[in-house]
Amino acid sequence: MKIGYARVSTDEQCVDLQIAALEAVRCDCIFKDEGISGTRFSRPGLDSALKTLKKGDTLVVWRLDRLGRSLSKLVELVDELGRQGVQFASLTESIDTSSSGGTLLFHIMAALAQFERTLIGERTRAGMHAARARGKHVGRKRTLTEEQCVEALELLCSNPTAHVAERFNIHPRTLQRSLRRMSDTLSEAGEAGF
Repeated sequence: MKIGYARVSTDEQCVDLQIAALEAVRCDCIFKDEGISGTRFSRPGLDSALKTLKKGDTLVVWRLDRLGRSLSKLVELVDELGRQGVQFASLTESIDTSSSGGTLLFHIMAALAQFERTLIGERTRAGMHAARARGKHVGRKRTLTEEQCVEALELLCSNPTAHVAERFNIHPRTLQRSLRRMSDTLSEAGEAGF
């Protein structure tokens, strides 16, 4: 029996393409997860698919990264399926572990996918470092502006932290973090001679 599995990371994405491909290869049953990251290997649809598989069955995915994004977990899962007598197939990469060549191809493709994710991470970190070096803010927008931090400091002279945080509609810890960040920025500017 062929058991299909489809996954998309966000609710805005659609599994229709994957399901159509799985139906085209005549999967007997298709399970899906929508809006769930591939970094987690405990997902309702995947768990159900794995429980359904029996010796002699094949787990089929449209693409390797639909099953998961962690190389070690992918290899561990496919190895466990093999020990249970279950084959694995990925349509896009033409991987089929029913042959030794298919198993080799699976390991190569999984390693390449991990390598690509590592490169993307390195490029992202390098880009963020370069942006910081140019004085650009990297990351989420600050909760409080510099002017709001100054106002908060003035209010803290005569009001409890919780009341000041409530005034800006933030948690007291967020207020403290914002003020600490502003203080650190001013200290760095002072050390730089500004």
